[in-house]
Amino acid sequence: MIAAGVDSAWFRRYPAPAGRTERRLVCLPHAGGAAGLFHLWGGQLGPGVEVLAARYPGRQERIAEPCLDSMPRLADAVTAALLPHLDRPLALFGHSMGASLAYEVALRLEHLHGVRPHALFVSARRAPHRVRPKEAYLGGDRAIVEEVRRLGGTDVGLLDDPDLYELVMPAIRADFRIVGTYRPQPGHPVHCPVVGYVGDGDPEVSAADLREWAEVTTGGFDLAVLPGDHFYLNRQRDALVRDLAARLG
Repeated sequence: MIAAGVDSAWFRRYPAPAGRTERRLVCLPHAGGAAGLFHLWGGQLGPGVEVLAARYPGRQERIAEPCLDSMPRLADAVTAALLPHLDRPLALFGHSMGASLAYEVALRLEHLHGVRPHALFVSARRAPHRVRPKEAYLGGDRAIVEEVRRLGGTDVGLLDDPDLYELVMPAIRADFRIVGTYRPQPGHPVHCPVVGYVGDGDPEVSAADLREWAEVTTGGFDLAVLPGDHFYLNRQRDALVRDLAARLG
């Protein structure tokens, strides 16, 4: 695997093979997730593709920083952190909450900075105009933990250890507040191609839900369905990365 580095506080960087960066894939984790979700992607997306995995505040190396708990603030911060990386074509991949974040970042890049992403890859998330805000954050930690266990995302073993629980819950609370309060502005399409990914057994989102992303882009839409549940990308990593590599190439 290609050795990782850090670019600013916001990104774990996996350099392109042989150090020849021709384009970048920015990877945005799900609620409760972290950059480590993408640590095996480095060097696997083909020659010239560099991976930037987002490091949200309040977890891992940024554990001492306050979490961001609103989508506009998080999207503004990620977009600002990307500005030094716009010297190469850039694509965005987001899983679950990260897909909504990727869409918001794509809008900001286009409308505020005149940069159209090479592609927007959205995984296991309804289209912005079909998002159903989740109210688990209103039910306190018990409701949040029940939802995490139902979807099987964050390593649930961490939630069984009292010391680790206290470390990881602030970030999970903040992310669930983002998911629960996200209200995208209607009628704002992106102009890059959008590709949707979903597991065929996802209890949260269906292939039909992903197809509705076609309504928020003028750049064309495609869909890939892989075996698995909401976190299909854990077991189907190789197939997903191969598909991404073909599209990035």
